[in-house]
Amino acid sequence: MLLREWVQDKREEKRAAARIKTKARAKAVVEREPPPRVVALVERYAPRRVGIAMTALLLIGSCGFGIVRGGHLQDFITAVSDARNAMANSAGFRITSVVINGRKQLTQDEILAIGGVSGRSSLLFLDADVVREKLKANPWIADATVLKLYPGRLMIDITERQAFALWQEGGRLSVIADDGAVLEPYVSRRFLSLPLVVGKGADTQARDFLALLARYPQVNAVTKAAVYVGERRWNLRLKDGLDIRLPEQDVGNALAMLSRLDKEDRLFSRDIVAVDMRLPDRLVVQLSDDAAKAREEQFKDKKKKKAGDAA
Repeated sequence: MLLREWVQDKREEKRAAARIKTKARAKAVVEREPPPRVVALVERYAPRRVGIAMTALLLIGSCGFGIVRGGHLQDFITAVSDARNAMANSAGFRITSVVINGRKQLTQDEILAIGGVSGRSSLLFLDADVVREKLKANPWIADATVLKLYPGRLMIDITERQAFALWQEGGRLSVIADDGAVLEPYVSRRFLSLPLVVGKGADTQARDFLALLARYPQVNAVTKAAVYVGERRWNLRLKDGLDIRLPEQDVGNALAMLSRLDKEDRLFSRDIVAVDMRLPDRLVVQLSDDAAKAREEQFKDKKKKKAGDAA
């Protein structure tokens, strides 16, 4: 009995020693590798499942960075917009009727394209203010109003600018409005009858000058182009090629004089190439080469006759 008890006691001692040794090792490991302070604070104060949320945000950020870096941002935005519009259209907010008032130069399809309205657009997600700003950015449209009438009707009222004149500057020919806004490059013959103004600054000064010129139909009817010179004064190029150099001041009086001279002396029908009205006290006329030669011959004949009479 004594031997058996002794052996059992020894075993218990070994087991106890082993347990103590294991606890000591675990304690040593914990003491050797304490967690960082930041980690300890996060573990202590952060809400539960914050790690999952941070991981999700990291994945979303990575996807967003990849989309932007790969140049697919616009495609992604378009896809999202098309998806939400498709859902809205399925729910009964499809644009089924479009009414456009005030258009003359632009077609309905052009106006909708300018405003960014397509067959995929839904009335629910259509931003009326954005459509209006897009329309006003077009040079032909001076103002616009956009109304959404649920569930599927869109109404657009526009005020168009009017084609006023053709403007030539730097070798380019453009159609302009009366405020000088360039409406489009000149490519259509439907604008051929518009008055032509030429030169830098002529686009913004044309309205006042052409209004003044229209008061003198005798001159206006034969004018081919009005040329703005040095951003100070105007020249007229008539249809037969005659150049008229107008003064910087008192342009109305100069036009009235031209009209009177043509009525009384048929000035525009004479064999001349230029009329200079820039000097306040005189009018200078430049003859054509043929007219100048004929005049010179006429003077020679007169001199010969005088010499013969004297003899």
